[in-house]
Amino acid sequence: MADPACITEELRLLREQLRRFVAEEVMPHGDAWEREGRIPRSIYKLMGDMGLLGMRHPVAYGGTDMGPVASVLFAEELARSSYGGLPASVLVHTDMSSTHISRRGTDEQKRKYLPGIISGDTIVAIAVTEPGAGSDVAGMRTKAVREGGEYVINGSKIYITNGVHGDLIIVAARTDPTAKGSRGISLFLVEKGTPGLIIAREMDKHGDLSSDTAELFFDDMRIPAANLLGDEHKGFYAIMDNFQNERLVLAGSSIGASAKAIELTLDHVRNRQAFGATLWDLQATRQRLGMLATKVSAARALTYSCAELETRGIDCVREISMAKVLACEVHVEVVNACLQLHGGSGFIRGTPIERMTRDARIQTIGGGATEVMLEEVAKRM
Repeated sequence: MADPACITEELRLLREQLRRFVAEEVMPHGDAWEREGRIPRSIYKLMGDMGLLGMRHPVAYGGTDMGPVASVLFAEELARSSYGGLPASVLVHTDMSSTHISRRGTDEQKRKYLPGIISGDTIVAIAVTEPGAGSDVAGMRTKAVREGGEYVINGSKIYITNGVHGDLIIVAARTDPTAKGSRGISLFLVEKGTPGLIIAREMDKHGDLSSDTAELFFDDMRIPAANLLGDEHKGFYAIMDNFQNERLVLAGSSIGASAKAIELTLDHVRNRQAFGATLWDLQATRQRLGMLATKVSAARALTYSCAELETRGIDCVREISMAKVLACEVHVEVVNACLQLHGGSGFIRGTPIERMTRDARIQTIGGGATEVMLEEVAKRM
């Protein structure tokens, strides 16, 4: 696929670096990470040493502040590894959680946490989703009550990526019980090991097996008032704002995985003999893959266009919602079609296309389900 104009020479060099990293450090070990259910801390450290974890953080704290286009490219290349758990874990760390600290943290909070986040020593999670409040953030029930110089938090969270092995969790809780709907929610910095923080279980998922996912409980968990992140009662707006990062990189990861699935399938159909010819010799095969490649190219163009708009500070909630829908829905379509073209071999556990098909299914759910995204589009029509 041709690069959009926003891919500079600097970003092409970044892409080359990422492809070497994936080839040398991910592909030989990806199956073991799937069995272990986690991305090793050494990988975060290596990525930190390579300068890959600070692209959305200020230079003053050790980051490179490369912006949304770099984030999309980063997501795309990680997903091309074919191991969905890698972008799932790393992108939560880089673009879905720690960006709250860069955008809304105090100078003290930034000095305390960002260097470790950027170096890979501190792994970050964000805890917003609850059993009864997923895409409906306004339905949140976890509560934080101010008592002197502390907040006392009670409640629960579910489906929290990096929740098992993370070191720092950004927790959303309701601080004004009288406020309706989305009002009265705040964000807090919670360190692993805080009394009252309970990692209830590590969840056994359908896909993204190398990404750890936890259910969390907060039982009279006390944290210093200084751990309030951003303005009190304004957390909902912070969450909605950061969703643009999240949805962009989810679209980027879907594009990367889709492109990889087509690449693997092209190799398969050009070599698979059937009825005296290869599968590629069948017109139906060629046209199906051609249509899939067309859709991926369209999703890629829209996603990078959104990243450019975001870089320029232009309100593009509608467009990013469109990109998230298109890229993720196409992703599911692509892997299902590619598995079909692999035949029985695509149904065998441990083959790349089988794994990618399982991993893809979360993309139309996480970060805002397709139906929620379409409502965001419709509200702005």
